[in-house]
Amino acid sequence: MTSDVAQNLKAAQGRAEQLFAEVVASGMIRPGVRESELSAAIDALARERFGLRRHWHRRVVRCGANTLLTYYDDAEDLRIAADDLVVVDLGPVFGEWEADYGRTYVVGDSPRKRQLVADIEAAFRLGRELYEAMPGLTAGALYDYVHALAGDFGWEFGAPTAGHLVGHFPHERAPGDTRRFSIRPGNEIALREPDAAGRPRHWILEIHFVDRAERIGAFCEELLTL
Repeated sequence: MTSDVAQNLKAAQGRAEQLFAEVVASGMIRPGVRESELSAAIDALARERFGLRRHWHRRVVRCGANTLLTYYDDAEDLRIAADDLVVVDLGPVFGEWEADYGRTYVVGDSPRKRQLVADIEAAFRLGRELYEAMPGLTAGALYDYVHALAGDFGWEFGAPTAGHLVGHFPHERAPGDTRRFSIRPGNEIALREPDAAGRPRHWILEIHFVDRAERIGAFCEELLTL
């Protein structure tokens, strides 16, 4: 059963990766397009090419100063500029299995913005390496680690959390305390602690680095535990 769960989650993420690749290949991430227009275009492509009808969380498309914002923040509907960063964060459900996949794209040739994207991807790899090296790693300790990495790379960590559970739709919820199943400061749950049925839990790691002075941010997320 555990192997089946892991394979299903891996397959769902693979489909999400294919969707993102088609979004890029379509050329729809371009200057002049509003965030809402890009979101609608992505939804139409997902429906047509992947038969996707359900997302477990709302689609998030942000550019410009909106890349500083967290998932829960309200945002003005901005247009993509000629020299910009564009964040796409989707939670598609393929069959009965959740994916949660986010990437940031650079529109233009800014070395600073390209470095920011490279740094969040490097930080994700380092976070995964820590998880693999420390069997007893807690959610709080992982947050503290990736939060510190932001400063090491010359940025600021942009969010109060750095990930959450993912799984069979809808994924496991903590009775009375939603914070238990998120990667956040002070959370003492061990990432490898099994669920109530004794099965391994699977986690998404989210990296959000920002430069508030320059009003730019970048975000990436995917499965941590596979």
